[in-house]
Amino acid sequence: MLADLSPLIAAATQWLTRAYPACGGPFASALCEAQARQAVTVAAWLRYPTPMDAALVAMAGPGGAGRLDWTVGADTADGAEDDAWRTWVDEAVVSWAASLLTDARLAGLAVTALAAGDHVRIAPVEFGRLRSPDDHDRRAAALLRHPDLLAPVAALHREELIGLLGQGRALVA
Repeated sequence: MLADLSPLIAAATQWLTRAYPACGGPFASALCEAQARQAVTVAAWLRYPTPMDAALVAMAGPGGAGRLDWTVGADTADGAEDDAWRTWVDEAVVSWAASLLTDARLAGLAVTALAAGDHVRIAPVEFGRLRSPDDHDRRAAALLRHPDLLAPVAALHREELIGLLGQGRALVA
């Protein structure tokens, strides 16, 4: 089994769903979280494709949410004790996930790129809510999938993602 990326995936998902909350009730929140988790999982698996990569980030830590918070203008000065999860947020993973959530073509390329990797061989996933959101998904995650709202976060590391996927500048918006 690959080194566990679940703390990083959980923290990045939580950051995205707090920064861009669901539009609606509990069902909408669940749909929004599912989409965020799929995008973050794809991004994390691309960023940390080998067991060694995953083990290194688990040992060194991903860096935290500071720059992301500043980018979206979040007020996190209260220093609440329950915010320890924020240290597990990986800025590049969140940025890549934001890019995937707002660009269906890029999401498709990313999921396809995972097909040859260790992660998908161990845990096959189709990422349907990321690649083919239905009307319920779109309404629930209207903020999470809004290109203008996510643009500052996506722009932080989008070119690195595009380069990784081998598309050069042709996909840059």
